[in-house]
Amino acid sequence: MNRTPLQSFPALSRRRFVQGLVAGGVLTALSSFGYAGSQHKSSQLKSSAVLTGHKIDLIVAETPVNFTGVTRMATTINGSIPAPTLHLQEGDEVTIRVTNHLPVATSIHWHGIILPYQMDGVPGISFKGIAPGETFTYQFKLQQSGTYWYHSHSSFQEMSGMYGALIIKPRNGERIQADRDYVVQLSDWTDDPQRAFSKLKIQSDIYNFNQPTFFDFTSDVSKIGLKAALQKRQMWNEMRMSPTDLSDLSAAALTFLMNGTTPAGNWSGIFKRGERVRLRFINAASNTYYDVRIPGLKLSVVQADGQDVVPVSVDEFRFGPGETYDVVVEPKEDAYTIFAQSIERSGYARGTLALQPGLAAVVPAVDPLEWLTMEDMMGDMAMDHSKHDMQHGAQNPLAKPSKTINHASTEYGPSVDMRVDMPRTNLDDPGIGLRNNGRRVLTFADLKSVAGVLDDHRLPVREIELHLTGNMRRYSWSFDGLEFGKSTPVSLHRGERVRIILQNDTMMTHPIHLHGMWSDLETGQGELLARRHTITVQPAQRISFLTTPHDLGRWAWHCHLLFHMDAGMFREVIVS
Repeated sequence: MNRTPLQSFPALSRRRFVQGLVAGGVLTALSSFGYAGSQHKSSQLKSSAVLTGHKIDLIVAETPVNFTGVTRMATTINGSIPAPTLHLQEGDEVTIRVTNHLPVATSIHWHGIILPYQMDGVPGISFKGIAPGETFTYQFKLQQSGTYWYHSHSSFQEMSGMYGALIIKPRNGERIQADRDYVVQLSDWTDDPQRAFSKLKIQSDIYNFNQPTFFDFTSDVSKIGLKAALQKRQMWNEMRMSPTDLSDLSAAALTFLMNGTTPAGNWSGIFKRGERVRLRFINAASNTYYDVRIPGLKLSVVQADGQDVVPVSVDEFRFGPGETYDVVVEPKEDAYTIFAQSIERSGYARGTLALQPGLAAVVPAVDPLEWLTMEDMMGDMAMDHSKHDMQHGAQNPLAKPSKTINHASTEYGPSVDMRVDMPRTNLDDPGIGLRNNGRRVLTFADLKSVAGVLDDHRLPVREIELHLTGNMRRYSWSFDGLEFGKSTPVSLHRGERVRIILQNDTMMTHPIHLHGMWSDLETGQGELLARRHTITVQPAQRISFLTTPHDLGRWAWHCHLLFHMDAGMFREVIVS
């Protein structure tokens, strides 16, 4: 397969594309938040507003931006990237009017929010969308608190700037005490999402510049011998896989942003000595997993996906699009770097915590790329049989095949180029690139919801099993080998307790988001851990959660990697 060399991407050097422009962002816009004409040549960043109250107006429009030296049109809400941060109150009834000034239809999905399905904001599933020139009124009561976010669910608008934070204050006051409170919203920007997607459909590894080379082969020969090195290459060739396929996009196509600011721009948050600082991390990226750390500071993780967890102290955490983590830090030095490197190690987003504006700390080097392992490819087949038997004992619900839905026969079709027969079920793996790196890295096994969060302790009445499938050569993604449009809806009954089993038959990590209901993560032995709205499934991993649908209607269920969702990893769920 032909490779496109890095030099074939014109306009910017790789380093400049990664770091972006110092003053890059939304160009000076008209006060009406409408279209800002090309006469505005400056590159002044327009910061996001904070909106509160029971009634809020949002205006979706095109706005020129410049993150990389090239001016492009972005999709913005009220003229900013990110969109305004909404500060709301648990228990309130809110009315949010969304007016569409785009030439195409739009929508807003309230990610992780429990509400009537007609307010969920998924065109073709829960409503028809918001046509050009129209206003749609969202009305719902806030039944929860915590850190959430909102974004477009139309085309690639989310990727082109249409996302914002949604913070819901607890009715009885914050349990987590902090002196400062910052939203840290990570995202990724590309000048032309449709062009990037089209390129992937033609050549799925076009943005992967970490392909194995002859020098890698000679290094393997020196370490493991010629025969083993040849067998290693033969295995990858037979599987038609690359051990460096960790992400579809890289810094060759993306500029990584923190609160709408490039690494060169360096977003900053200020603190005073002795303060406790709460950082609400939101992964609003379209296609990027981030590994986040603040060198020199311990991170006390206190919330996951808006739900309080028993605090756990770590150095680093990985999270995918859709996920949120709240951490509390206690800075002692003058300045610290907030460092978020992408999973494929092509670049990073970066910001600073400092005593005063203008201070900065050392930015660490991006970690070396690690190749996928046999365990990532084949699960327990790469482990000894005694460990496999122990993991898949009689008390393990993941050892049982689904009794309700099992489309295994479709997993050998043209939409599938890999299948894992012996998946692993452990939750204590931080993932490729984070294993044994000398830092304490958060895993799912560390998360424990505080008392009162997991309020449904009934046993499930049935199980539903879905496999995450794909074909990298065709750039096709699916559930059970069936892209959306070829699949039938998943049927659930209101009030029933159901176990969902997800098995990842691909070598990429997928953040799976089920709309309209909570996902109560459990261990392989059936112990409830934490309540989530987005669950990451690693390569060759089999994972399960319990859910109880309370609201009737039609809901979406999909991978939150935007290109994977658009390429078919999407299902409809009907609650009746």
